[in-house]
Amino acid sequence: MASTEAMRLFVKILEEEDPAWFSRVPEFTVEPIVDVEMHKPKLESTTELEPNGDTPPEPKIISTENGDMLETQDKDVIMEGLGSIGIYDQWVAPSVSGHRPRARYEHGAAIVQDKMYIFGGNHNGRYLNDLQVLDLKRLAWSKLEAKVAGGSPESTSVPIAPCAGHSLISWGYKIISIAGHTKDPSETVRVKEFDPQTCMWSNLRTYGKPPISRGGQSVTLVGTTLVMFGGQDAKRTLLNDLHILDLETMTWDEFDAIGTPPSPRSDHAAACHAERYLLIFGGGSHATCFNDLHVLDLQTMEWSRPKQQGMTPGPRAGHAGITVGENWFIVGGGDNKNGVSETLVLNMSTLAWSVVTTVQGRVPLASEGLSLVSSSYNGEDYLVSFGGYNGRYSNEVYVLKPRHKSDMQSKMIERPVSDNIAALRPTENASRDAEPESEEIQDGKIREITMDNVDSEPLNIRTEDTSERLVTALKAEKEELEATLNREQLHGLQLKKELAEAEARNTELSKASLQELQSVRGQLTAEQSRCFKLEVDLAELRQKLQTMDTLEKEVELLQRQKAASEQAALSAKQRQSSSSGGVWGWLAGSPPDASDS
Repeated sequence: MASTEAMRLFVKILEEEDPAWFSRVPEFTVEPIVDVEMHKPKLESTTELEPNGDTPPEPKIISTENGDMLETQDKDVIMEGLGSIGIYDQWVAPSVSGHRPRARYEHGAAIVQDKMYIFGGNHNGRYLNDLQVLDLKRLAWSKLEAKVAGGSPESTSVPIAPCAGHSLISWGYKIISIAGHTKDPSETVRVKEFDPQTCMWSNLRTYGKPPISRGGQSVTLVGTTLVMFGGQDAKRTLLNDLHILDLETMTWDEFDAIGTPPSPRSDHAAACHAERYLLIFGGGSHATCFNDLHVLDLQTMEWSRPKQQGMTPGPRAGHAGITVGENWFIVGGGDNKNGVSETLVLNMSTLAWSVVTTVQGRVPLASEGLSLVSSSYNGEDYLVSFGGYNGRYSNEVYVLKPRHKSDMQSKMIERPVSDNIAALRPTENASRDAEPESEEIQDGKIREITMDNVDSEPLNIRTEDTSERLVTALKAEKEELEATLNREQLHGLQLKKELAEAEARNTELSKASLQELQSVRGQLTAEQSRCFKLEVDLAELRQKLQTMDTLEKEVELLQRQKAASEQAALSAKQRQSSSSGGVWGWLAGSPPDASDS
């Protein structure tokens, strides 16, 4: 039997005999299933070990949208850490040493001094509480055995419970973990702090009215405050409330912003721009995923739905976001059908969306619950992704080196800045900043083409030809952009026309519905009045009926009394007649009746 089959059979038997064995394992490295679309085959019998016992790093490949296979490491070139990534705007799976963390999703990630800290998460329905560290300079994993702080006045000593769906925030040289789902949830949100220098956790004491316990929320660092929005509580109720924690006083405040807030949701992404604007994108309810963008002005505390530029992102939830300058990168997520394969970037000043790259195949980058952080190395910015779930749990690390922001902005369609964020970047400053950047791009392209033809022509001829080709290419690109812009404008006009027609129909339907409602209300009022009148008449008739019953009884009594009186009078008259006839008859000499004898 193959070793992998033997291991699977062993785990299956162990699960049947002792279902709780997994929670008692102090450290267990889960190797992911090899995906032929992601990795090259590994040789089992001919692989030599490194001096430290680890297998030598092998290049890994990710398929891109155009079908090209990108090799993540050149065996002839040995570079250290993130500096080994030489490709722009493409995800690369670098070779990482050390024991990989357990595969997971819905974990937290934060950067402190060139180290990425991973805490918690969900694996096969089990919440985790381990703390893993990736040294970004050496690209090496290690595990920290964290301790629990003692009873100081600022913190209380409690066990760190396993959790998932929490938020991990770097604050100075420490890490704050806030909210999250746990096996035994508390009534309110808990705030914990980890000190990498002492390797100790502390449960921080907060003041004010803390939010109810939840997971899947967004927590954004704005100055010296943490802004929490939405999430899902322990009863699976979706939320869209807004809470702010002052990190200097550790005091909670709940805010009711004006305007229309985002609908209740969880697993969305949030970012802050210019220390003033909170952006909320995507997320999901129990049955729907969203692709809407909301902006909260933290000075006026007003929600708005700004007009977006460029392409329209698809719905997604469980995605990750990170800001680099004024660019907001969005990675992964799912739409209840498939994982989202596009890596997007939003210029937060112009609100213009564009696609950085697209991955293909069943890779962790197109999954939910992954983490995303940014780091700098030798003046270059890098995005680092870890984990996720897209049918299987991942513990892979991927790195993307975004192109210089001037190159990225040149790909975007320049349109008028949204009124909601126009104050963040004046138009004059934007035009002044764009000129040197475009010159830098052109100069870079000229130098690149010149070096390719260095052996064929004199320098001045090559430069002229290169300039002509570059101008021709720029004109073609300009014409293409103008054509695209015209199509978008025509499409926008058509949508406005359809919207106006729909609003007109809606107005007519509203008027008709209002008239019909008023008519029905009038009829109902008339019927209610008639019903009330009938009830009054009925009460009067009942009263008259009772009076008639009384009168009938009185009449019947009078009739009996009258009959009795008449009978008595008749009897008296008869007796009187009888007695009068006998006396006068005797005096007159009339013989008495035979009946009397």
